[in-house]
Amino acid sequence: MGSFSIWHWVVVLLIVVLVFGTKKLKNIGQDLGGAVKGFKEGMKDGSEGDNPAAPAQAGQVAHQDSAAKTTIDVEAKQKS
Repeated sequence: MGSFSIWHWVVVLLIVVLVFGTKKLKNIGQDLGGAVKGFKEGMKDGSEGDNPAAPAQAGQVAHQDSAAKTTIDVEAKQKS
């Protein structure tokens, strides 16, 4: 199994267009483009608002009081 030639990719593209249709593919492309644009804007906004004196850790809860009310602390014991 070597690399695929250009004709293999043309056939695959033709099958994808026949299965999904051009309208659905256009909508998927627009949704994907919007998601990438939103991600880039979010990364840009996030880097501007960072405070180097107090870096946040990944997964850290900002409001500890509200998290403490909804979290149940349990301990697993092993059966003997």
